[in-house]
Amino acid sequence: MPRSTGNVRLRAARQAAGYRSQQDLANALAARGVTVGIRQVRRWESDAPPLPQPDIRQALSELLGRPLDELGFNVPPGAETRTPASLLAPANRGPLRTPNAQQPATAAADFLAGTRAHRRLYWSVAPATLHPAVAAHAALGSQLLDATTGRTRQLLATALAESWLLAGRIEFFDLREPDRAGDTWVRALQAAGEADDALLGSAVLAHMAFIPGWGGDRDGATERMMAARAYARRGPASAELLAWLDAVEAECATRCGDTRAALNLCAHGEDVLATGSEHRSPEWLDWFSAVRLAAFKGHTQLVAGHLPQARDTLLGVLAGLPEDSDKQRTVVLGDLAAVEVAAGRPEEAALYALKALVLLETHWYATGLERIREVRRALGPWQHEQYVRDLDDRLYGWGAVVNALSC
Repeated sequence: MPRSTGNVRLRAARQAAGYRSQQDLANALAARGVTVGIRQVRRWESDAPPLPQPDIRQALSELLGRPLDELGFNVPPGAETRTPASLLAPANRGPLRTPNAQQPATAAADFLAGTRAHRRLYWSVAPATLHPAVAAHAALGSQLLDATTGRTRQLLATALAESWLLAGRIEFFDLREPDRAGDTWVRALQAAGEADDALLGSAVLAHMAFIPGWGGDRDGATERMMAARAYARRGPASAELLAWLDAVEAECATRCGDTRAALNLCAHGEDVLATGSEHRSPEWLDWFSAVRLAAFKGHTQLVAGHLPQARDTLLGVLAGLPEDSDKQRTVVLGDLAAVEVAAGRPEEAALYALKALVLLETHWYATGLERIREVRRALGPWQHEQYVRDLDDRLYGWGAVVNALSC
């Protein structure tokens, strides 16, 4: 018999909101004037969670940012937590929904085929084109999940978690919509919980750390990384996955101003990769490798002011990136441009930035554009030079300007 996983939807939403323990959630509710003991929270996270009282429903929904039915509760008609906006919404905004029939055992494999295709297409298809397809595919999987049981349900939930994870990656890295990505990754974590897939849960939680990390919230990023590492310890984590966790934490530490800790994390990740592991990486871990760890390290060396080391590291990354890595290549070119600006070589910086912009015209990546815009600001003292004007002509061309100003 499969072991009980409890109310994974509530547990995932709690962890995504930064409440590591059931007691933390009880304390947060108490701060809102709602007295709930840890035993009650434990019952909510059980296999048969009782429906909270109306005042508690409202506080819980507001605290976790999700309606009660998305937190694993069976909400009877008329008992939903409502807001004025929902009361004013039109009653009929779409076709009548009918329950899906019980799905055959082949449903999981059929759905996974689409997930795998999207995983590969991510590296070549424009994000604005791919995202609607990925999101619609994930929405389909969410609808099918309740129409499956047993092993089929578990396999479908695993593929669904990956689909939501990819949708969130596009929102965060390609479209620069962190709030939207955070909501999407909660869905990914819930699906990973349904599948009881600890490694996917670890990957989702580590992605969630980027949101506070890029915002300068070190404590928030650390909380999520602690959870991500705890999940990784529960599964057969490969060396690549463990090193990627080091890389994510290093990126967050760098953005929060602690480059010493970040460089130590990069060094630890290098040691983990050198030692290796008996466990193979899951097939969805296609965004990380030793050369990508070096890219994280080069960026940290740049921020730390270690310019010669950063230049050598980033040039090595540029030479080692696979051909299908143009998104990552734009980021590396941006970092190399930043190295040259800091080293007092503005013309070389402009040339690297120009190369990145050429790639961005065919492989859009908001994170890459962010690097180039930072370099352009640093080139302010040389803005009347022809090489900077050439950069501006490309940066603010008819096509590029719309993307640049919308990010």
